[in-house]
Amino acid sequence: MHKAKSIAGAFGLLLATVLMNAYSVAAQSTIMNAPSTDVVAEKKVYFEFDYIGKPKSADDGGFTTIVPRAVVGVGGNVEVGVNVGINDFGSAEPVEIQPNVKWRFYNNEDNGVAAAAGGILFLPIHDRDALADDNFGFIYTTVSKKVKATYGPRLTGGVYGLAGRQDGNGTKGGAIVAYEQPLHSRVSFVADWLSGKNRFGYVTPALSFTLPGNGLLNVGYSIGNSGAKSGNHALFIYYGVTF
Repeated sequence: MHKAKSIAGAFGLLLATVLMNAYSVAAQSTIMNAPSTDVVAEKKVYFEFDYIGKPKSADDGGFTTIVPRAVVGVGGNVEVGVNVGINDFGSAEPVEIQPNVKWRFYNNEDNGVAAAAGGILFLPIHDRDALADDNFGFIYTTVSKKVKATYGPRLTGGVYGLAGRQDGNGTKGGAIVAYEQPLHSRVSFVADWLSGKNRFGYVTPALSFTLPGNGLLNVGYSIGNSGAKSGNHALFIYYGVTF
């Protein structure tokens, strides 16, 4: 309980800091797994529905995770949101609440460079033991560079750390790397990678489709940094829309 309060206090301090030090903006929050340097525009709402899973029986390693999430642009290059992670592992159905905040503290459109920082709290509320995790925080910072060209790519790099995570659940931090390559006015190849041997350590190549009505559909496949040969991989689909 003391650790949870400490993490919540640190997260609250980060939220207060970004709300007091901000500036303006627009877009979705993640590439696939990796946080982008985009933030939702002021007074806009971004809703996303994620599906991660293996369509097999639980006895054969199948599972399903769905994550509805909503993010609000509060202005000053700041967004706040909440995710709800709902898992079905066959024998257990753990649920997590994941409040989050991001601040894009630098944005130079002339040279295509942007930088952001943020955090996500992971708070299990059902079948806690099935996740092998206590309350902890994911803190990160990323920098991106957009190449100016008709189909110029955007490259993103950064670092992340896991605050308050229990020992024995893998590495407690690592690198963030992402690549976005437009192939057409409405289609892009995207890929991201988080280093480390933990629940975040995956590489995910995908195709991203821009849809009418401010919609976005990403379809990819996540492959674990560890245990990939033994089945640590899954289909990843998400749909997002900005209102």
